[in-house]
Amino acid sequence: MYAIVEDSGSQIKLAPGAVLDIDLRDDAPEGATITFDRVLAVKGEGDAPAALGSPYVDGATVTAEVIGEIKGEKIDVIKFKRRKNYRRKVGHRQRLLRIRVGEISGAAKKPTKKKAAAKADE
Repeated sequence: MYAIVEDSGSQIKLAPGAVLDIDLRDDAPEGATITFDRVLAVKGEGDAPAALGSPYVDGATVTAEVIGEIKGEKIDVIKFKRRKNYRRKVGHRQRLLRIRVGEISGAAKKPTKKKAAAKADE
């Protein structure tokens, strides 16, 4: 089971129990619960069809627990111009929020056309 959510302008694939890093939020202290309500797609267990939204799946939410704030990998930005004695080096470490995905509550599963037609034939 997984869900694809939109957060801070990016799409994130979330699975229950997964630990991942997202963009920092100031209103999320350690131990708090975050609810993602902009769910683009939900895939259930087994061969169940995925629920796709247009743009969002109605009634689908994903909850996650905040583990804490971390710093990302160091990125070096280097500027250099040959024969001009011009060299600049700047480093950057992005502040991120580490979360643990909890429950994925999807929309009610609707039967596909094939299954609905098979039930009508019976």
